[in-house]
Amino acid sequence: MNNTYFVTGTDTDAGKTLATSALLGAARQRQLTTLGLKPIASGSEATPNGLRNRDALALQAQSFPPVDYPTINPWAFAPAIAPHLAALEAGAVLNVASVTQALSDTLTGTPRDLTLIEGAGGWRVPLNEEEDFSDLPRALGLPVILVVGLKLGCLNHARLTAEAIAADGLTLAGWVGSVVDSAFADDSPRFAANVALLKRALPAPCLGIIPHLATADAATAQRYLSLDTLLPLATQEATP
Repeated sequence: MNNTYFVTGTDTDAGKTLATSALLGAARQRQLTTLGLKPIASGSEATPNGLRNRDALALQAQSFPPVDYPTINPWAFAPAIAPHLAALEAGAVLNVASVTQALSDTLTGTPRDLTLIEGAGGWRVPLNEEEDFSDLPRALGLPVILVVGLKLGCLNHARLTAEAIAADGLTLAGWVGSVVDSAFADDSPRFAANVALLKRALPAPCLGIIPHLATADAATAQRYLSLDTLLPLATQEATP
């Protein structure tokens, strides 16, 4: 599973999808093949083609060569609630064994230069009453990218999440800062001090800081990110 990473966040609405889409977009700019997966998503909308989740659609748009929607998001639920509750209401069974099997089949059948698997919420979001989303990268042995929602309280959230990832025996491969509260970045010296502390405290390289964007799209956000520490030199350029 070379160049496959699990993306988690410090919280719900930390900017995971924006960061994930932007990283995939940056890879596409280098003429690399990409795949963004959102295996489980709640808050999906009914369409003529079935339930569709906005975050999963954003990842599908940055996946190249294109893949069909069920590959990106095999478990979609309508209520915008915790996924394990949405699954219960829908009569669906979510467990690590079935989800990791589906992911393994996709990763084997759809090899890409960069694959990012986006979780839901933060590191300890329940998958069911016994298992968590964090058990998915553990079962697959994947390194983790942490998206830090930059707002008041993020220093604690980020450090605790990094500690939990390490306690689970996984590698934090990098982190992305995403300004989710524009006021948090208004005072430039204080904002810089917070980012500097995160760079010292988190045991992984910073892949970039995405500012608060008027239009939060991957094409804009990718300008603030770097893939250099994620991809080995062999895949820095497109395969002929």
